[in-house]
Amino acid sequence: MEKVESVCEENVFNGVYKTHAKALYNFMYYKCGDVSKAEDFVQESYIKLWNNCSKVVFEKAKSYLFTCANNLFLNHVAHKKIVLRHQKAGAKHHTNENPEFLLEEKEFMAKLQQTISELPEDQRTIFLLNRIDKKKYREIAEIQGIAMKTVEKKMSLALKYLEKNLDTIHKV
Repeated sequence: MEKVESVCEENVFNGVYKTHAKALYNFMYYKCGDVSKAEDFVQESYIKLWNNCSKVVFEKAKSYLFTCANNLFLNHVAHKKIVLRHQKAGAKHHTNENPEFLLEEKEFMAKLQQTISELPEDQRTIFLLNRIDKKKYREIAEIQGIAMKTVEKKMSLALKYLEKNLDTIHKV
């Protein structure tokens, strides 16, 4: 009879952390675009895993972590929507960026980052997982819990959007 690894064992838990922490952090950063929040979501997910280690089998630890982090993110977004609704009355969008002092490269990077952030969350996440983390569509489909064809379609839409919106820089 083979021994079942328990996530409650410190060395197993540490192994789960070393194996999945970076990918989980990147995933959360791509979803929320905030380094601090991404770190918080990852830390909170590992705390939940530790607190529920007796209920989570080793083979499901990765899935549990990604699900926890995603749920934390969704709760955060829902909370932000409520706060924004209350602030919306007099709030106006302002930017302090002054393009005449920026170098062309900095302007392009700012436009690129802005355009990526404008992508719908699912497209942005897929795009960054593929282009930054070098994840294959199959891996992205597994992480997101969607079909590979869906990943292909969302990536195609993201690339078309980026091409369209970044192309306007060269036409100016």
